[in-house]
Amino acid sequence: MRNVAIAGAGMTRFGKYADSGLKELTREAVNAALASAGIDKSALQVAIVGNAAAGVITGQECIRAQVVLREMGIDEIPMVNTENACASSSTAFQLAWLYVASGVYDVALALGVEKMFSPDKSRTLAAFSAGVDVEQLRGLMEQLKPPSEQKSGAESGAGKSRSLFMDIYAAGARSHMAKYGTTKEQFARVAVKNHNNGSLNPHAQYRERYTLEEILASPTVAEPLTRLMCAPIGDGAAAAILMSEDRARQHTTKPVWVRASTLVSGSDHRAEHGGITARAARLAFEMAGVTARDVSVMEVHDASAPAELMLYEELGLCGEGEGGQLVDSGATEIGGRLPVNTSGGLLAKGHPVGATGVAQIYEIFLQLRGEAGERQVAGARVGLTENGGGMVRGEAAATTVHILTV
Repeated sequence: MRNVAIAGAGMTRFGKYADSGLKELTREAVNAALASAGIDKSALQVAIVGNAAAGVITGQECIRAQVVLREMGIDEIPMVNTENACASSSTAFQLAWLYVASGVYDVALALGVEKMFSPDKSRTLAAFSAGVDVEQLRGLMEQLKPPSEQKSGAESGAGKSRSLFMDIYAAGARSHMAKYGTTKEQFARVAVKNHNNGSLNPHAQYRERYTLEEILASPTVAEPLTRLMCAPIGDGAAAAILMSEDRARQHTTKPVWVRASTLVSGSDHRAEHGGITARAARLAFEMAGVTARDVSVMEVHDASAPAELMLYEELGLCGEGEGGQLVDSGATEIGGRLPVNTSGGLLAKGHPVGATGVAQIYEIFLQLRGEAGERQVAGARVGLTENGGGMVRGEAAATTVHILTV
């Protein structure tokens, strides 16, 4: 396998774009990535496009890559569409890496683009609800009911007034609290950190800072989650240009190398075998020849604040049940031992589902090149992204981990 570099990357600001469609978002992100790499679109040899929800939100199915790229004059080259829930564009990135690493192509485009905001909120919620086994959907909603709805006998609000995935994360948070003594305040501190980081990111959907008290006082979504502990709904796109080593050195003096790329699926595993994130990370660390201690900065899938805290444990940043203590220590803040979600994460930067994976790559690309501005991690040399998608039988359906270095 050949060495592969990210020669350029770009993204839109994430937000609610009522007057912009997938084509407009694609154009902005791809043009930014091409400019970053110093190449023209004619240099692209293959394109892989991640999108999860266009079929539900906009009605566009089957040929999303060909539709959005043709509009900006990218045609003829092979195009592949990837749909893997929230991991759609990180999956696209892995395929782009494989194409270049294998020697089939020298220049590849990985794009993630999504519109999740719709005037008809039921469409957005339906898109989220489709990310589980739909044959088990009704039973899952009842199983995940927060205590308040169980006591009142009310019908589950999951998929109706809120995303089903917030109920999934809330149930996981309640279990972690009961088993390890983790507190709601510790989950809220993750949100405080990420909103602070997002305030430094011009591409973030929300740039406001909040105190711990404000996070806790925001409206309850599903206990113990408050609104400010949950990723917002939004639109956006992110793109990366991957090149062979020879080609990259012709275009940039600051390549970012892809040292590991793993994609794994959920399984019916025994507890001692570890969950999907631990498996994906273990494979990535082995591929890259590094450990969690070597990582300078991470972007992880914090669709909710408790998700980030629990990912600390799964990624080996601390022991099982010690995520709350790690948050309290400040280790994951900018300036800490291992900053996590310097972009603001999904909580502040936003979560246009199919764009999230490459947006994480974009942040690490900036950090490793020393171009992250006010949120720059000093001396960053190794970066990691973790991106999960969907849910089957209690864990993510698909998870990717990428390790990048300078």
